[in-house]
Amino acid sequence: MKILIGADQYPEYFNGAASFTDRLARGLARRGHRVTLIWPSADGAPRTYSEDGIDIHRLRSFYWPWSNGFRISDPRTSARATKAILDVVRPDIVHIQSHLLIGRQLAGAAVRAHYPLVATNHFMPENVLDHAPFLGPVNAAASRWAWRDLGHVYGQADLITAPTPRAVQLLDTAAGLTAEAISCGIDPDRFGQPDRTAPSNVIPTVLFVGRLETEKRIDELLQAFARLPVSVPARLHIVGTGTQKHQLKTLADALGLSDRVTFAGRVDDAELAAAYRGSDLFCMPGTAELQSLATLEAMSAGKPVIAANAMALPHLVTEGSNGYLYDPGDTRALTGHLAALLSRPALRRRMGHASPNHCRTALSRPHPGRLRSSLRRAPSPAHREAERSRRGKGSSAAEQTDSPCRGDVAECARAGRRLSGSRP
Repeated sequence: MKILIGADQYPEYFNGAASFTDRLARGLARRGHRVTLIWPSADGAPRTYSEDGIDIHRLRSFYWPWSNGFRISDPRTSARATKAILDVVRPDIVHIQSHLLIGRQLAGAAVRAHYPLVATNHFMPENVLDHAPFLGPVNAAASRWAWRDLGHVYGQADLITAPTPRAVQLLDTAAGLTAEAISCGIDPDRFGQPDRTAPSNVIPTVLFVGRLETEKRIDELLQAFARLPVSVPARLHIVGTGTQKHQLKTLADALGLSDRVTFAGRVDDAELAAAYRGSDLFCMPGTAELQSLATLEAMSAGKPVIAANAMALPHLVTEGSNGYLYDPGDTRALTGHLAALLSRPALRRRMGHASPNHCRTALSRPHPGRLRSSLRRAPSPAHREAERSRRGKGSSAAEQTDSPCRGDVAECARAGRRLSGSRP
């Protein structure tokens, strides 16, 4: 099957949706599908290349001013880019990962050309509005508008997915959309099974992994950690980067935590796996988690979890079994849970032992009948060609041949360069 995936989040930016898109494309390619992927360029310059059996198009991009280096595709050229790539690839199915620039443009082009469209939602308004400070006074209205806008784009899809039942419910109430709960998934073996015989850290370590942004509420974790009694020694290891890095370091210093808190920044896969294995418990204080891949990864590594009782996190943490939940903002309750686990190694081991089973329960699989039904409802390629002819558009030269991206991406590269203004 030829699958065209479009996403506005890209792997160079520390982001769960981008990591999922990357793993999805690679997994589909390993299973023999012909995958084409459209992402914004990480350095601004457009390019096309092949990697691990995937044809990848990076579209011209520019920095979003209020983010920590995040880039968005150039709206002046990306609409033509996505249309040109779609015409060349002629996919069996199009899968978008957002409703923003690339996702929006690819969805519109796919629907107009009668290609089956699947849309997966990773969006929460909080993830975007924190990077648009000029909207601060009207955040509530902006949030409602954002959901309506998502509904307009995703409402065109043959099938909509979201990673958890809570995320599906949110799409229904906020955007009026019906979706299927399909986990973004992780590789449970990636971080290895915990070594039960390995000695614990002399001073136990609390781990956080994620973007350093306002909605992650890492400031609350720092405040709760600072309240631990002196009889409960501990370290806090923070992995990730974001716009709040400087403010959080300043807060840690002000709380007297500079010798107990480590900011690791962005790490590679091996370092991330080592961070999970080397920690004693995981904390996720974020309140805008549609699934939280980092929490699932920590669970797969056999770690107990303390999480905010918000959004999808209660689907992952069962109170008293594999961890604790607390009300967002209740830093005293968070301190109590931290102290309970940090001071009781046997409790950490019991809850950590339960976490992998909870992780497996949380990882749902797509219902093949629903996917097949969606594809059956979509027009056949012959019907699409007839529809183009009926409208008097005919078929482009690229559409009259099979995809040239089978062994090389020369034609796709030329299409990408024509639309994005780059030169060979």
